Amino acid sequence: MPRNVLLENGGISPSLVWLFIVIAIVVFMLFIVIISRYKKCPSDKIMVIYGKVGSSKDGTQRSSRCIHGGAAFVWPVIQGYEFLDLTPISIQVDLTNALSHQNIRVDVPSRFTVGISTEVGVMQNAAERLLGLKLVEIQELAKDIIFGQLRLVIATMNIEEINSDRDKFLDAVSSNVESELKKIGLRLINVNVTDINDESGYIAALGKEAAAKAINEAKVSVARADRDGAVGAADAEREQRIKVAKFNSEAIIGENEAKIIIAESEAKRREREAEFLKRATAAENIQAAKAKEESYAAERDAENARAALEMARQEADIIVKAEIKKREVELEAEAQAEQIRRIARGEADATLMKMEAQAKGMREILIKQAEGFEQLVKAAGGEANDAIRYMVAEKLEELIKIQVEAIQNLKIDKITVWDSGGAGSADGKTTTANFLSGIIKAVPPLSEMFDMAGMKLPDYLGKKTDDTGTETKTE
Repeated sequence: MPRNVLLENGGISPSLVWLFIVIAIVVFMLFIVIISRYKKCPSDKIMVIYGKVGSSKDGTQRSSRCIHGGAAFVWPVIQGYEFLDLTPISIQVDLTNALSHQNIRVDVPSRFTVGISTEVGVMQNAAERLLGLKLVEIQELAKDIIFGQLRLVIATMNIEEINSDRDKFLDAVSSNVESELKKIGLRLINVNVTDINDESGYIAALGKEAAAKAINEAKVSVARADRDGAVGAADAEREQRIKVAKFNSEAIIGENEAKIIIAESEAKRREREAEFLKRATAAENIQAAKAKEESYAAERDAENARAALEMARQEADIIVKAEIKKREVELEAEAQAEQIRRIARGEADATLMKMEAQAKGMREILIKQAEGFEQLVKAAGGEANDAIRYMVAEKLEELIKIQVEAIQNLKIDKITVWDSGGAGSADGKTTTANFLSGIIKAVPPLSEMFDMAGMKLPDYLGKKTDDTGTETKTE
């Protein structure tokens, strides 16, 4: 009863309480979801948000949005995110047999340090081309680009520039490599070229030449210092002895023996000075000769190295030209062979088509002839022999004409017949008659033509005689 009264007097019902609780839970869950989708980007990474990320300033749809050193809200369902690691990547590039501007192959072992760039445009390239790749795959991709650009830079420089002017070489390599790395989102951090070698020994020859020149200059300087020291010592000794002699001479003035001793001493001193001076001059000449000999030897080695380099360059030019000429001849021969094969194939196809057409035409002719012969047999009442006789009879005139033309072109300028006018042969014919009869017999008789055709010659056209001379009618 009191509870009902409370509800009637404006109290809160249980359904409203549960509604408030559900609303509070939903709000709390939404808050948790919002907090969980708010992503922070560490300083050593780039956060790439992809999916529906909006449009750029020019109105085109962007594929991703890159954030470095900040945070952003990632919408669920319509957006996703990944991180790109900014850790530097060290790449060992052992370039060998790279062709320089002088056509000399050099080996340039070096180490490059690269990393993903945080520059705005370049960072977008990294998001489009490197997202999802492993560190090894990124390293191999950068290594291929570095190999190509390093060969390109070496091909534009001489050996002297690469070996002596390292700053210029490194600047060219850094400029070319970094411009290509930016296209995939990377930046060049450091380049370290450890050593440069060439297969022909040109760089070693340059080093030997410089070392020999430095050694010779040092030896000349030492010889000059020794000479100046010897001259100074001789001058000091001379002044000292002069002063001592002067003091001694003042002390023993008037004493002849002392003068003789002093004179002898002076003579010995001069003799020894001359000897020492001679030794010093000889030593100086010997040192100068040795220095010249070493200098000449170094120049000879340098000239030999230059000659070997020139010979190698000329051999390389000859070999390359010969290889190019050989390749041109091979390509020309292959082209001619291919042309001959195509012509032969075309002629074979044409011949085949021609023979097929002729065969088809002959087949049609034979079919038509067979159809005509079939009609002819039907017209002859089904008797094939009668049909054949009809065909031969139709061609009889043409056959006789061919037989007559066999002797038509026989040219006889003159015929001489010796005829005595007597009885002639046993059959009563004269020689002239026998001659004319032989000529006439050259044409096949009509009876034989008709017999060949399977027909009978009428009696009024002639009779045949058998071997005994008896006349018989033609059948």
